[in-house]
Amino acid sequence: MTGRLIDTDADVAEGAAWLARTDPALARALDIAGPLPLRRRPDGFAALFSAIVGQQVSTASAAAIWARIEAAGLTAPAPVLAAGEDGLRAVGLSRQKIAYATALAEAGIDYAALRDVPDAEVIATLTAVKGIGIWTAEIYAMFSLGRADVFAPGDLALQEAARMIYDLPDRPKERALRQMAEAWSPWRAVAARLFFTYYRVAKGREGVT
Repeated sequence: MTGRLIDTDADVAEGAAWLARTDPALARALDIAGPLPLRRRPDGFAALFSAIVGQQVSTASAAAIWARIEAAGLTAPAPVLAAGEDGLRAVGLSRQKIAYATALAEAGIDYAALRDVPDAEVIATLTAVKGIGIWTAEIYAMFSLGRADVFAPGDLALQEAARMIYDLPDRPKERALRQMAEAWSPWRAVAARLFFTYYRVAKGREGVT
């Protein structure tokens, strides 16, 4: 039901080798990017709550707020609901993110069951929750659930990496990049790892952090 999963560095290497054989541009990108990271993260409520916290704020701000959330023990649905609006505001959440956190806590998602359902069902279940968009759901599927054939074409870094790798005149929009990514199936999540890594290396060479 779930398709191929990425659980080990060997899985990433297998996907990278397939991409290199399939597409000369990706082979060249891999030479520049080097070995790709596994990037597996825990799944569950805390992973999605952390993603909500990180929306539209700097990495440093998100880390500081999340540290306060962890210190307050607000990393599970019941404590979040018990904290209420005042408790969530006290750890640094905006009114909008309080609403999103509450919606997630009230959603009653069976996170263990998500591990065994098709990719499309994962995305549909998560995006039904207020505050969880398709980008967050796709990133969760890739890195928290290890789905091998999911991509997040709405990500600006992936769009910019695609522009650089394929020497495009402009950054491809989400719809165009989603269509491009069909050629990288069944290893679209490894292509995403390649693009993220390539973007970081290329921008580092240009002196951009």
